[in-house]
Amino acid sequence: MTEKVIKRDDNKPKNDVDRLKPNAVGIVGVMFMAVATAAPITAMVGNVPIAVGFGNGSFAPAGYAVATIVLTLFAIGYATMAKHLTATGAFYGYIAHGLGRIMGMASGAIITMAYVVFEASLLGIFAFFSQTLLETFFGFHVHWVVPALAMLIVNSVLAYYDVNIAAKVLGVFLITEVVMLSLGAFAVLIHGGGPNGFEVSKTLNLAGAFSPAAGIVGASAGLGLFFAFWSWVGFESTAMYGEESRNPKKIIPIATIASVLGIGLFYVFISWMAIAGTGTENAIQLAQDADTAGDIFFGPVRQYYGEWAVSMFNILLCTGSFACGMAFHNCASRYIYALGREGLSRTLQRTIGRTHPTHGSPHIASMVQSGIALVLVLSFLAAGMDPYLHMYTLLAILGTMAILIVQSLCAFAVVSYFHIRGHNEESRHWFKTLVAPLLGGLGMLYVVSLLFQHREEAAGAAAGTILFKATPWIVVGLFVLGGAIALYFKYRDPVRYELIGRIVYDETEERT
Repeated sequence: MTEKVIKRDDNKPKNDVDRLKPNAVGIVGVMFMAVATAAPITAMVGNVPIAVGFGNGSFAPAGYAVATIVLTLFAIGYATMAKHLTATGAFYGYIAHGLGRIMGMASGAIITMAYVVFEASLLGIFAFFSQTLLETFFGFHVHWVVPALAMLIVNSVLAYYDVNIAAKVLGVFLITEVVMLSLGAFAVLIHGGGPNGFEVSKTLNLAGAFSPAAGIVGASAGLGLFFAFWSWVGFESTAMYGEESRNPKKIIPIATIASVLGIGLFYVFISWMAIAGTGTENAIQLAQDADTAGDIFFGPVRQYYGEWAVSMFNILLCTGSFACGMAFHNCASRYIYALGREGLSRTLQRTIGRTHPTHGSPHIASMVQSGIALVLVLSFLAAGMDPYLHMYTLLAILGTMAILIVQSLCAFAVVSYFHIRGHNEESRHWFKTLVAPLLGGLGMLYVVSLLFQHREEAAGAAAGTILFKATPWIVVGLFVLGGAIALYFKYRDPVRYELIGRIVYDETEERT
């Protein structure tokens, strides 16, 4: 069984559909941009203390191990799909092919929203870190909106040019934060662990990932597991860069699996060394107070390297959040571009669906993304909200809720694409395209339930806001709207309906 797709030649797309610049980035660049969205240093310093203090306690590393297993199962099916479909829409295109155009458009609406708000979320936390850094090192105060707008401008400028430029910038920032985290972890490793050694039985036992922190009233293992999964958000962006990469059928699957396993093993090791180096009981105690929670990481670093290393940590929290925000800007721009070029609207196709004639970047979609992010920043400013407690937290929860739902649907789309709709029989496999994505999808649904159960704890002080209360309704509303748009075209304009999620590139194409 085969399905008709819209294919474009390698040089100039037909029907006025512009394409992104081919051969612009290799496997290393794709991985840099995908891993940057996970923001390793922010994920570790920001999420691990919450998991330790209010989640699964000293078993937080085991929680990251569980997340690695579930996400690897998801990634196996996702990577197999990437061998046959190369499209900037990624989730949108995959779900449209596997579960149908209506579900594809519904998913496209909420996943685009997710990446759009993720950049604004990172603008908030970057502003917070920058504000703190300037006060600590230089003794002067700037309003948080100044660094937020500065980051937005830089993101816009870098996204205007060849994607390879952004990949190089992200690569530099990513390497520095990975090196910094590794310095602390390897110091603990070399010195034989912390006060009680490595405490393997209290940190890496997988069963412990499902147990609440010992002795902490109100602790929830589910909260710890949710924050572990949250730390991966964005890894799936590898597939978005398929059209701009060299030989995407080969490198995108490799980059996807390598990113998931690489991030997972790194998270497990770093969190394990930090907690063991601090001492499991001491780590739980420190994590209870926001003023001391970071000492789970800063303590061992200060002990083995001195105060300069802690200062470097604080600097890299700024650069890491900047890199993450820039990566999400690229993701959001490509989703906006992918929806615009479909041909459902000639006006959108001629604007956000166009690429730069020289750089091959989705420059108009990028400007639209910058405009939306600017509106969000100014809205939080006008409301007198805090860039970290409100802007970062609320928008991150909104985006995470949407992306987890779409990840689950994508896993089931893989099963449907190969085993129900009967495409690409040569790649059909009982484990890769059936068992692995099915288990991964069920695991992702479990994480969605964790988010719903613990969204108030995740929101903290922002839980009482109107935006927090409206978050589930925003996600459901956009999902329904996307499906309704597809239904409209199905009955009013069947020709355009056939285009939904179908702009892909020749599956036999090889790029060298």
